[in-house]
Amino acid sequence: MTIRAAIMKLLQQEGLNFVLTNRIPRHSATRFMGWFSKIEQPLVRDVSLRVWRFFSDLDLSDAEETRFASMHHAFTRRLKAGARPVDADPAVLVSPCDAIVGAGGTVTRGQVLQVKGLPYALRDLLADDAHAESFEGGQYVTLRLTSSMYHRFHAPYACRVNDVTHIAGDRWNVNPATLARKPRVFCENERAVLRLTLPGGQALTLVPVAAILVAGIRLSFMDIATVGARPVACDATLQKGDEMGWFEHGSTIIVLAPKGFRLLDFAAGQTIRMGERLMSMAA
Repeated sequence: MTIRAAIMKLLQQEGLNFVLTNRIPRHSATRFMGWFSKIEQPLVRDVSLRVWRFFSDLDLSDAEETRFASMHHAFTRRLKAGARPVDADPAVLVSPCDAIVGAGGTVTRGQVLQVKGLPYALRDLLADDAHAESFEGGQYVTLRLTSSMYHRFHAPYACRVNDVTHIAGDRWNVNPATLARKPRVFCENERAVLRLTLPGGQALTLVPVAAILVAGIRLSFMDIATVGARPVACDATLQKGDEMGWFEHGSTIIVLAPKGFRLLDFAAGQTIRMGERLMSMAA
């Protein structure tokens, strides 16, 4: 066994992973990473990228640029044209991001699953009872972005962004070790609630959730720093596949759709890419 394989095996032990990534000053670690990742010094950049590659399956071959000023520049990279074909079928919603598919299914009695055996109330995630009730009987799916993935997210369908709510919160890790041990992680972490309307009038909601080492959630059509815990009106019109924003590290997006949509069949842990089929719409 190589040294790298031995280290990775050790870090993949869930109990140890949970302690190492959560039992530290989460906000301080996140602020530090936000500062450190933006250092535009060649040696710092090169060493950082080597360490990142050592601990992950980082692949920058589909990036729009071939050289990066900093680790942050690589985190938030754009892709080459055509690197993520967007399914044009008008009967499907596509994945807004590259991700590992987590819990998904039907919203039942106002609850959804974080992982098997750990439900949470949708109203706690959205901080709005009426908004949560509108998805009863609808579909949800959790999409987790790892640190090495493409970190920008896109419109899953042609839509209008009606409003944005920015909910302050913690910085728990959102990896499997944490989700299995810590209830209501998504309801405690910082998050944004993006309310969308599709051309047919259906309401769709995306909830990007921040996590430890995520220096921020950014939106392409609005300065999220101006948004608070109450919805702020927005009038952004997007086509399917248009960029909506980005994470400054890896994290999670929860997609919520009302009755009339069906989540396609995914195996737990399956990887999906932005632009691939995610849900089907009623005819």
